[in-house]
Amino acid sequence: MSESPVAASPEEASPQNAPSHLESPALQPELAAKGKSARADVRPILQELAQKWPQLFGERPLPLKRGIFSDLAQTCPHIEVEALKQALGMHTRSTRYLQAIAAGQPRHDLQLHAVEDIAAEHVFHALTELYRRKLRRAERAAPAQQSAQQEQARQWLAKRLGLAMEHSALSVAEFVQAAHTRDAAIAALLQQVAEQQTQRSARDEAMLRAYEAGGVSLEDFAEMYGLSTREASAILTRARRLAAKQAPTATGADAAPASTAVSE
Repeated sequence: MSESPVAASPEEASPQNAPSHLESPALQPELAAKGKSARADVRPILQELAQKWPQLFGERPLPLKRGIFSDLAQTCPHIEVEALKQALGMHTRSTRYLQAIAAGQPRHDLQLHAVEDIAAEHVFHALTELYRRKLRRAERAAPAQQSAQQEQARQWLAKRLGLAMEHSALSVAEFVQAAHTRDAAIAALLQQVAEQQTQRSARDEAMLRAYEAGGVSLEDFAEMYGLSTREASAILTRARRLAAKQAPTATGADAAPASTAVSE
């Protein structure tokens, strides 16, 4: 599997950042080389798409279903095919769109129906692309601020990877397997976060067992362990979420072992 595309469809593997109200940073070199005329041609298309589908192409876009290009081409036959591809590519490589993918929101069609979940590898690649953009901004900072901003970016990625693993339908091991990268530093951070998540999950599970066996209130349980009620509640919620995630896998393994394979 290639590392670079955040989404699997060809229309989501095209150049960088959307202009105007969608996103204004520089385009990828191959698009920028075409000059200002290329951007001027595409900007009205992006604006038209945002007017027709503000939830999909506006300030806070939802992830698009794979194959959305065909739907757009049929719905907007007046837009030249290559220009539509270019516009869609710019949109799907914008920081705003990557943020939506990284948040793990479902993919939507033109009728705003949620049609499929985001694959774990797409969440991962969106996060790593956002991380690289943070690093590029750090490189442009004053020399005295570069190290601090690079570390902030690293901490941001570690936190977001942990949340992605926690909320993914995959186990931590399955998430790591899906998240292919050739970047050694990111791969090392991914493994580190995975180990931390595994250790925390074990602690959370032990806390849930203790709570369920203790027969005490949440408030008393939190006090026993020197936690606030909010902290104790968060631990128990994570443990229950993990148990619910594991339950279908165990059931499926008993019924039909082959069905446990992860697709997409």
